[in-house]
Amino acid sequence: MNLIHQPGNRVVLEVDLDKVRRNFRKICAFVAPSRVTAVLKANAYGLGVMEVARVCKESGADSFGVADLNEAVELRALGLPVMVLGNILPDEIPAGVEAGIILPVNDFEDARRISVEAERQHASVRCQILVDSGMGRLGMLIRDALREIRRIVELPHLEWIGIYSHFPVADELESEYTQEQIRSLQLLVDDLEAAGIFFRDVHAAGSDGIGNYPQACRIPFNRVRPGLSIYGCGGSARSGLEEVVSLKSRLVLVRKLPAGSFIGYGRTHCLKQDTLVGTVAAGYADGLPLALSNRGHLLVRGRQCPVLGRVSMDYTTVDLGAVPEAGCGDEVVCIGRQGGEIISIRDWAVIKNTHAHDILCAISPRVKRVYKDDNG
Repeated sequence: MNLIHQPGNRVVLEVDLDKVRRNFRKICAFVAPSRVTAVLKANAYGLGVMEVARVCKESGADSFGVADLNEAVELRALGLPVMVLGNILPDEIPAGVEAGIILPVNDFEDARRISVEAERQHASVRCQILVDSGMGRLGMLIRDALREIRRIVELPHLEWIGIYSHFPVADELESEYTQEQIRSLQLLVDDLEAAGIFFRDVHAAGSDGIGNYPQACRIPFNRVRPGLSIYGCGGSARSGLEEVVSLKSRLVLVRKLPAGSFIGYGRTHCLKQDTLVGTVAAGYADGLPLALSNRGHLLVRGRQCPVLGRVSMDYTTVDLGAVPEAGCGDEVVCIGRQGGEIISIRDWAVIKNTHAHDILCAISPRVKRVYKDDNG
């Protein structure tokens, strides 16, 4: 049964887990022999973390990466190591140690607090050191890293399994900034090894790094952290990946409005001629960007229908001149394919002057998630 036609499901986000599976296997093959951590923060970018995580695990992920402790604890049930990738607050450390989460270390004080708690719990805690090589957000400055790491690794009850960093502009091809980050991280690893300090995992490449800087997937780097690319979004270098989501709604009203009628809040659109107007049961509370107002298109019966007026909280109006046969209850594709036409996540990102992460994460929790999985 098509859930979009069940009463109450006015807006549905369809997630194709078969495409997730294919995408993840392609990523694993591309970066081999590097190991792959599936980054599933923010409820897998809003798509449903447990459903996506199960597919990633069976498709080659050997671990999961998340943003905070609550996300990490939820994923423990799947039996793979889970790492917090940002930082952990002091009052979260006891629960993180007890749960066996791989904890991040941004400075000596982080490490000392974790060490003290590990001793209290009679535990050994797996940790990774986060180095700021140019992101300016988290981690120890790379210029200080050798000195700090020499102190940190002397602390007891801590198992140092990894060192990692983050690229801020890896979406740009041939970025000298990113290339310099790669070089500086390679030099740091060399200096650490010369001092007798070795890490099992060295990683910096997320989705854009994987696609645009393959040298960040090769020795000394031996792990990657795809996130957005799992869903087929991102830079042009990742050819062959498929967008996995479709966002669908329905027409709740179809009517002919006379020339001179104003459409929506702010009266930002005035009809120049008598027009067949459709009202779609989806708005910015569901994740449609306000930037679509008078600029975007939605698909009805396989045709591009311009958005008229301002997108409102629960409704969006479209010009149905291209589909005079449209009627109340018809399916409307906001993102995805219908007939020979397609509206991509990137299309929305361009209109909104943002990136695909923002588009996916903005899809509201009130939108019903539906999963397609022929292998499930």
